[in-house]
Amino acid sequence: MFRMTVITVTLLASAGTALANGHGGESAAPPPAPKQEGPPAKAIVGKNGPVLVDPKGMTLYYTERDNTGTKSTCDGACAEKRPPLLAPDNAVASGDFTVITRPDGKKMWAYRYRPLYNSQLDSAPGDVKGHDPAQLWRVARPY
Repeated sequence: MFRMTVITVTLLASAGTALANGHGGESAAPPPAPKQEGPPAKAIVGKNGPVLVDPKGMTLYYTERDNTGTKSTCDGACAEKRPPLLAPDNAVASGDFTVITRPDGKKMWAYRYRPLYNSQLDSAPGDVKGHDPAQLWRVARPY
């Protein structure tokens, strides 16, 4: 009988310690971390060599005017012709892809600190009609 009493007291004491340390199941689980989707672009090898494309397979571009690594110089009418590769508000930099904030407050993706854009001149995956060195627009290539 004495053994049963000692075992009961020991169990009650350890349960009380566990409850006092917050192990009683009353605390809520931490919220899940925001889910980061895969990379915003991928590299493909097409008839024009390796290029970066958006999730729809459309060629991505950068402008040599974006040379600070922290901002986009293409907004207003420029952004209508060259839509930026927008990022969700909770986007997180990953590998060579970074996130910058545009002048309008929206976020966009950059590759190796060069903001990425599409071109309205492209109508199908594989098109590179937006490549215009005279206007400082280049196809974004993985390197």
